Amino acid sequence: MTSLTSIKNIGFIGLGIMGQSMAGHLLAAGYQVNLYNRTKSKTDSLVAKGAKWFDTPGEVAAHSNMIITMVGFPSDVEEVYFGEKGIIASANNAILVDMTTSSPSLARKIAVQAAKKGLASLDAPVSGGDIGARDAKLTIMVGGDKAVFDHVLPILQKLGTSIILQGDVGMGQHTKMCNQIVIASTIMGVAEGLSYAKKVGLDPAVVLQSIGGGAASGFQLNVLGARMIVGDYAPGFYVEHFIKDLKIAVEEAEQMQLNLPGLLLAKSLFEKMADRGLQRNGTQGIFQIYLD
Repeated sequence: MTSLTSIKNIGFIGLGIMGQSMAGHLLAAGYQVNLYNRTKSKTDSLVAKGAKWFDTPGEVAAHSNMIITMVGFPSDVEEVYFGEKGIIASANNAILVDMTTSSPSLARKIAVQAAKKGLASLDAPVSGGDIGARDAKLTIMVGGDKAVFDHVLPILQKLGTSIILQGDVGMGQHTKMCNQIVIASTIMGVAEGLSYAKKVGLDPAVVLQSIGGGAASGFQLNVLGARMIVGDYAPGFYVEHFIKDLKIAVEEAEQMQLNLPGLLLAKSLFEKMADRGLQRNGTQGIFQIYLD
């Protein structure tokens, strides 16, 4: 395993809706932040503030003590870690932290390959969307060695407020699956409740004032439900990424012979959204399925 030396240079790969804010927090905290993103222009504002751009994930890794990845799909994770110009081929005495929501098996594969090069790795998917990333209030679910976790915890605390080691490698990803399964049925419930309100002739906004302070209260209802009511489907989290997560959850549940009907229904409804070309909506866009 890598020696746990002081971390001064942090590589950040994946500057999407959430990654932009996350890398910005690390830069503001005084770390040298090294960047790679497929679309270079998305890094311009951070480079202007002092971050450094590199042409490949491998170059980022070669210049960083810790490398954080926050990309879209498991195939992207595979590419940035195992590609010819990828992280594992180029990193030296570094800690690898994949914050992408990906499969537990891929987290274990990264850990095995990293260990062969004397590198440490953690899987650390997050929840909180664009707002959590912007406000540095993400929930971070971590799998891996406790000593490594303790070493990087002060850095993760620049990004989130609930940061918990769930167990060995892969358990962070399993915890994120729990999170997505709960969200899947909850967001359906919000859409159905507001659809009922609309159909019966109630003002959904007034209904939300009542039920938003009761037992149904929560982010999915109070924040995303409010967006549903006004037709704001802008993404805090893309439907296409949520479908990816639900597919992973279904595969893991099937391997355990665990029947989760709510998860299966949610997956089918979000796939119906994608079939309509709505895959770049936020998850609250599921409300449109109920407006038919």
